[in-house]
Amino acid sequence: MASPRVLVLENQGFARSVLVKMLQRLGVHDVVQATDGEHAMVQMHLYGGVDIVLCDLTDRGLDCLEFLRRASQSGMVRAVVLCSELQPELHRALGHMQSLAGLQLLGILRRPIQLRSVHRLLHRYSRARAVPVPNMLRRELPTEEEVRRGLALGEFRAWFQPQVELRTGAAVGVEALARWQHPARGVLLPSEFLAAVLAYDLIDQMFKHLLEQGLSLMGILRRQGVNLTLAFNLHASQLANGELIEHIKRALERHAFKGSTLMFEFAENGLLDSAPGIHENLLRLRLLGCGLSVDDFGVGFSSLKLLCQLPFNQIKLDGRFVQRLDRQRNRAMVTCTQGLAQSLDMRLVIEGVSSPRIREGLLELGCETGQGFHLARPMNGHDLLQWLKTLESAR
Repeated sequence: MASPRVLVLENQGFARSVLVKMLQRLGVHDVVQATDGEHAMVQMHLYGGVDIVLCDLTDRGLDCLEFLRRASQSGMVRAVVLCSELQPELHRALGHMQSLAGLQLLGILRRPIQLRSVHRLLHRYSRARAVPVPNMLRRELPTEEEVRRGLALGEFRAWFQPQVELRTGAAVGVEALARWQHPARGVLLPSEFLAAVLAYDLIDQMFKHLLEQGLSLMGILRRQGVNLTLAFNLHASQLANGELIEHIKRALERHAFKGSTLMFEFAENGLLDSAPGIHENLLRLRLLGCGLSVDDFGVGFSSLKLLCQLPFNQIKLDGRFVQRLDRQRNRAMVTCTQGLAQSLDMRLVIEGVSSPRIREGLLELGCETGQGFHLARPMNGHDLLQWLKTLESAR
């Protein structure tokens, strides 16, 4: 039987190299390495999936459970091995679980990791019983030539999801979301192309296309007397140098907008252990007048000290905390985040407002701004203009 393909997800270089060497000694030479969940998803797309993921459930630089959930949904992983020092009660609970995040849980490696323990868990893995990972995934990943052609022909389009006042329904901003209007496959979501864009290092080029489209639309709205905030998702690594900041500054000047028109959202995990140069470029964005938002707040491992030190002025609470507001822990998460935002003089936006019940529950808790399918779905620029016109007519 061929040895499995293993992904080692570990952000500490020394620990990662130790695991890789152990696997190689055991005859596993098909080893993929990644430093964080985003990098891991790109690597798995490029390799057409893996058999086993080795990761640390307690690593504060990684949101392991969230990554495993995404990997499981993508069908690119079969099983998981945890390399974690866990509290006794957690070790007992996991020891009785046969699966984690929809993946076969082979076991837990205690630190310091022993070679025989790795061998035992690899031996436990039975490829015959696992559902095959389709190698089609590698072929389905768009080629670099295809992505570059799509960018050159303007096939990557900005769609917009409004952010609204929960009480009045008035729009206060829109988030720009990437869509690929593929000539053969129709409108593609980021899950179908973002890994390729990242792998080919074309993420900045795509962003520049979306920024231009977004500012052009804001220009149309300005002539109609409508002023909204335009939000974009960025990864902290995109601020490793100042080139993108200069491009944003020139784009604002070209369209005659103040920096306050733009809001940039960063996933909280991407901010951990970021280089000082990235912190300086975050400051440069704020000095331009642009807003900075911590996206998907609550699902990673934000350092409150870091949150206080960096110049953010908005928190976006992840939508999973509002799906069951009848649960005390979810209500507590909402109210605690409210208190944190108020104490830091930051605006709070609640994601995942997908039903009237959730909206009413958030209003009861004193929340003001939300985003979600119940309030408005993502739409292209033309549909957004019509939606805003209908909204204004109904007021």
